[in-house]
Amino acid sequence: QVQVVESGGGLVQPGGSLRLSCAASGNILSIYAMGWFRQAPGKQRELVARITSGGSTNYADSVKGRFTISRSNAKNTVYLQMNSLKPEDTAVYSCNADLTSGTYAARGNYWGQGTQVTVSS
Repeated sequence: QVQVVESGGGLVQPGGSLRLSCAASGNILSIYAMGWFRQAPGKQRELVARITSGGSTNYADSVKGRFTISRSNAKNTVYLQMNSLKPEDTAVYSCNADLTSGTYAARGNYWGQGTQVTVSS
């Protein structure tokens, strides 16, 4: 059984910073990539940032230069440092892990429960 758990959301003023964490646990054999997605009310879920096991990253254009994704392979954990936050960054942020697990090395995508980020004065 694989679990993905996020933490670090909350309320912050415009221009402020937050750091999200996401840890994957369970009978994990290998993690190929982990990423952060977000969904604002009335909008579709969108990719915010993603990082592969080799360290390659990609970001949504709207967050480039403000957000930084990083990971600890030893801890199966990914972080999202969010700076210069704007009201339009308000959304539920969810973590995704692309990994293999279990006796038969089944590959799948696993999601966390999501964490709310609200940017407001």
